Amino acid sequence: MINISKLYCGLAGESDHLRYERRNTFGPVVVYNCTSRCNLNCLHCYSSSTSDLKGSELSTAEAKRLLAQLAEVNAPVVLFTGGEPLLREDLFELLAEAKQLSLRTVISTNGTLIDSASAKKFVTLGVSYVGVSIDGDESLHDKFRQSPGCFKAALTGIENCQNAGLRTGLRFTITKQNLDKIPVAFDIAASADIRRICFYHLVKAGRASKITDSKLNAIETRRAVDTIIEKTGEFVQKKLVDEVLTVGNHADGPYLLLKMAKEKKPLYQKAKDLLLANGGSKIGEKIASVTWDGFVHADQFWRNYSLGNVKEQTFKEIWNNPDEPVLNKLRNKDKFSDKRCLKCKWFDLCKGNFRFLGPDPAEKNWLLEPACYLADEEIYS
Repeated sequence: MINISKLYCGLAGESDHLRYERRNTFGPVVVYNCTSRCNLNCLHCYSSSTSDLKGSELSTAEAKRLLAQLAEVNAPVVLFTGGEPLLREDLFELLAEAKQLSLRTVISTNGTLIDSASAKKFVTLGVSYVGVSIDGDESLHDKFRQSPGCFKAALTGIENCQNAGLRTGLRFTITKQNLDKIPVAFDIAASADIRRICFYHLVKAGRASKITDSKLNAIETRRAVDTIIEKTGEFVQKKLVDEVLTVGNHADGPYLLLKMAKEKKPLYQKAKDLLLANGGSKIGEKIASVTWDGFVHADQFWRNYSLGNVKEQTFKEIWNNPDEPVLNKLRNKDKFSDKRCLKCKWFDLCKGNFRFLGPDPAEKNWLLEPACYLADEEIYS
């Protein structure tokens, strides 16, 4: 995550202690895709979720054992998502178990199933944050999620969370279709008194791999990030937002610094120091994913490679396996990264994204970076 509001505007962030402390002792933030089921059918869904049960979900007992294992490795956050996590019948029981284990929990949801009772239960069970996905204005949102009325239902879910005193934010995945709706996301947040917005770069995984006309090119990506930066500056000045982040492309860090240098921003050096302290992409190091059926991945988008299954090994055994080739490469990117990344002057504060494995794992440079949008003259010294 690139915290635009902190780096560009100097605002403190909720998770600064996780992002910028060089020697924190925390384990990985774990995305737990607790179910494959969903009540919507979003075109850009990375997990290809449907209303059907596609795989064998961990049982309640197995899921509780997983949570105990995540506490053992000192996971700072467990993010319950899906599919739609509220379709998992034992969700509140699992959240109660996480609370008992002193695990911090957050929810990523489409928001449509959060009634006032659910929101109050989240508070009672110690959920610290709920992120609700919004794709733009009402017409576009309902069309992209193929469910008339889901925009209003999502906003109602947000309102129920706010009425319960639960910290809530927007999650916006950027596509060609909603690129021009980024300002709308800020306006929706302001009108609903939502103080946090996360903008996600589209990752071509799951159903998103089939919508070939939705991925932004480099010029469009730069335009999107420019808009996010400009609107963040405007809304921070008006005191309408507390935190704005981009997710899924660490090239946003160098790009932000280039923009700050051009604008002669006094916070430039501090922003650069913070990005260096953060150390760039932490996929396979400080980020992990566990799917509904127990498979462990380097992050939630790496479904093409499994590190192991918690039904057969503990999470700690899987995560700390010294012979795991992909984890070794992800944790030693200065030896295995794409050549362009290794020559980049921003490498130490970006470390690439590495969303996809290259074609031949036997090759030294098999971790490829497909999503960098910086020009050659911006990355070479």
